[in-house]
Amino acid sequence: MQNEIQIKSALISIYHKENIEGIIHKLAALNIQIISTGGTKEYIETLGYKVTSVEDLTSYPSMLGGRVKTLHPAIMGGILYRRENNQDLEEIVKYQITPIDLVIVDLYPFEDTIKQTSDENEIIEKIDIGGISLIRAAAKNYNDVVIIPSQNEYSYLHQILDQQKGITTLEQRKYLAKKAFETSAAYDRLIYNYFADTPFLNIPLSPINSLRYGENPHQKGWYIGNTSDIFDKIQGQELSYNNLLDIDAGLHLLKEFDEPTLAILKHNNTCGLASDPNPIIAWEKALAGDPVSAFGGVIVCNFNIDLTLAQKIDTIFFEILVAPHFETSAIELFNKKQKRILLKLKNWNSTTYTLRSALNGLLIEERDLHTENIEHFKFVTNSIPNDNEINDLIFANKIVKHTKSNAIIIVKNKQLIGSGIGQTSRVDAVKHAIEKAQTFHHNLEGAVLASDAFFPFADSIEIAHKAGIQSFIQPGGSIRDKDSIDYCNQKKLSMIFTNFRHFKH
Repeated sequence: MQNEIQIKSALISIYHKENIEGIIHKLAALNIQIISTGGTKEYIETLGYKVTSVEDLTSYPSMLGGRVKTLHPAIMGGILYRRENNQDLEEIVKYQITPIDLVIVDLYPFEDTIKQTSDENEIIEKIDIGGISLIRAAAKNYNDVVIIPSQNEYSYLHQILDQQKGITTLEQRKYLAKKAFETSAAYDRLIYNYFADTPFLNIPLSPINSLRYGENPHQKGWYIGNTSDIFDKIQGQELSYNNLLDIDAGLHLLKEFDEPTLAILKHNNTCGLASDPNPIIAWEKALAGDPVSAFGGVIVCNFNIDLTLAQKIDTIFFEILVAPHFETSAIELFNKKQKRILLKLKNWNSTTYTLRSALNGLLIEERDLHTENIEHFKFVTNSIPNDNEINDLIFANKIVKHTKSNAIIIVKNKQLIGSGIGQTSRVDAVKHAIEKAQTFHHNLEGAVLASDAFFPFADSIEIAHKAGIQSFIQPGGSIRDKDSIDYCNQKKLSMIFTNFRHFKH
């Protein structure tokens, strides 16, 4: 195998023309022959550069409305022929095929198209055939050919043209071949997902990022994906495996709330959360919910961080703060402790499916995106909660949905004041939530309680009532629902059934 190869000719077939001008300039400066067709050829010519037409090499015009351009032996042969194979060399000479050393491709935007239209004819026309064939051909022959399969690799090509004057190493070509098959696989998976009868989660193949370690220091960890679409990192140390899990949990929780809201998380669970038009009050109430657990936590909010709020938050130790915007003065304050991670949140849409490993396979399910409102409620008791209680019940139900089962959440005036998390019995979850609230001197009179699943017995209701709780929200569905309803009626308590369970394991 040859190690170093000088690029002498380049075939360019791209959909998006932005970011290519600098590469064209460098190719021309190195006297590299440029080959292209259609709109790409016309664009390069408008820049003032000479272009060899694909049609001149194939002696065929672009056919079938542009469906067939580069699918021809004169093109594929120029890419696939093995430079050290005598028979290949003889055939190249015999059929007067022009060698192609570099292939640059930017595929039709299939993913963008299916997001923008449901017109199947338009979608089908954005399935790239020629481009994907060029990518696979050049990648297969990486011993002799350089493949740039997407705009993501443009910077890598700039380095080759600038620093190496168009000379590539075998290691570089093999690396780019890997990126090419990665691009091809991802593109084909998108098309498969469109045609599939059953929904499938689009699992990214790249980039694969090594983490400091996994859940514990003795475990290795990796992250497959790109967080730059979700947030910009302003400062701080490298994100860890556990950091990413907490951020994910926090952002999904935050999406439940339209009003100004701040949440504090530890180990994927909420230890503090409050909503208030005044961000400072939202912070103070969230912290007061459980100020002990907040130590070293992950903070997420849906409002901007100014200096006044930053000064409040700076009084405790936290690992991560996620917000849509940070004022410069706030960043300067936080920068005094540079290990703290600040993340500027972008407009982010979560995947609609989740997956986890199990028994050497994958479990895939639809994400729990159902949020109950008053239209879904069934008022099952004689007493009806007042407006303030209903607002708090909705608030609590949003939180319990994102809490590990068995889960109980206690709320008062849009402030999380008690949580029972991950208990093996529901009555223990109730006791734990009450104990948490009482530990931090929260007054439970007038508080409400949400449960992620039904109460199997009335004992949980009785315990909560004796602590001062007056109103409950739960899915219902127990064979003993009547026992819980009867107890509420006897004590003039209110209870709502949602008919939606929210287990989280």
